[in-house]
Amino acid sequence: MKQTVILLLLSILLLSSCEQKSTTSHDALKTIVRLKTTPVKNQGNSETCWIYAMLATIETEHLMRGDSVNLSPAYIVRMLINDQATNCYLSAGEKPVNMRGMGPMLIHTLQKYGAEPYDSYQDPDIINYNILKRKVEKLAMISARQGIGIAQFQDKINQMLDNEIGYMPAQFVFMLGAQYTPKEFAHSVCAPGEYLFMTSFTHHPFYQNIELEMPDNFTHDTYYNVPLDKMMKTIENKICQGHPVFWEGDTSESSCRLQAGIATLEEKNITQKKRQQAFERLRTTDDHAMELIGIAINKKGEKYFIAKNSYGPKQGVQGYVYLSYDYIAMKTIAIGFSKR
Repeated sequence: MKQTVILLLLSILLLSSCEQKSTTSHDALKTIVRLKTTPVKNQGNSETCWIYAMLATIETEHLMRGDSVNLSPAYIVRMLINDQATNCYLSAGEKPVNMRGMGPMLIHTLQKYGAEPYDSYQDPDIINYNILKRKVEKLAMISARQGIGIAQFQDKINQMLDNEIGYMPAQFVFMLGAQYTPKEFAHSVCAPGEYLFMTSFTHHPFYQNIELEMPDNFTHDTYYNVPLDKMMKTIENKICQGHPVFWEGDTSESSCRLQAGIATLEEKNITQKKRQQAFERLRTTDDHAMELIGIAINKKGEKYFIAKNSYGPKQGVQGYVYLSYDYIAMKTIAIGFSKR
């Protein structure tokens, strides 16, 4: 009798273990909706996830409309480094090169510098942008001390970027038989004011545009602040209607395993209060950005959002990550989507 009880308990434990595994394994998830995407890219050793995620969102938005658009992150990175190199030079190194940012900053960069198709300016096969950043800063400080003129310094920077990232593409962009300047091309794929950015925090009033107090919000952008349930419904509705969602949030939790392609949260039934407390106690931080392109469910009917990551196709589930509904509710800093 005692042995029977022990065997019964072991069986229950094993079943519980299998059931728990099914809720945290992407293999047990059934896809409900999945939007079109361009191939997964790799940001390499850099802090440019916000660039890759926002460009991916713009790409999917066009793919779902029937347009073929694949944009170059390397072009945006180069423009940022070139711009900040000049500031570093003029400040004699007091303003270091910084490649961090948030979603709206990518929109500003597109309007300022334009865009290039991926085929015109592809990501280098092997590059460490953090090392390149230090090389640029060193050249800026040496040039400032030597009294080299700004025009000569910019020539040196462009030569360095040509060698490290690749030579700049032609002055014009050719797409579908039409000719564009990079700025005209950028406007054709992302019209000014097309994207809305949203958040949900109670230390600001709801239904107003508020400035998020994030270290990476260098351009002081505002986000439309709404209640948590409104934000979550917006994410679901947008994806179900065929629109991708730019996502920015916390990936520092031990239960967020990007390399395995799954992110869950032990805590359930996330409320506005729980979310706010996690943010105020710095348990929710702005770590990473991805593109949300789908919805899946497990055997219990619990929802997961499918995210396109920028760590290359060998990471996660062929480059994608499944984030549980509760994880998104608790750990989201901001989202962005087309107003169309």
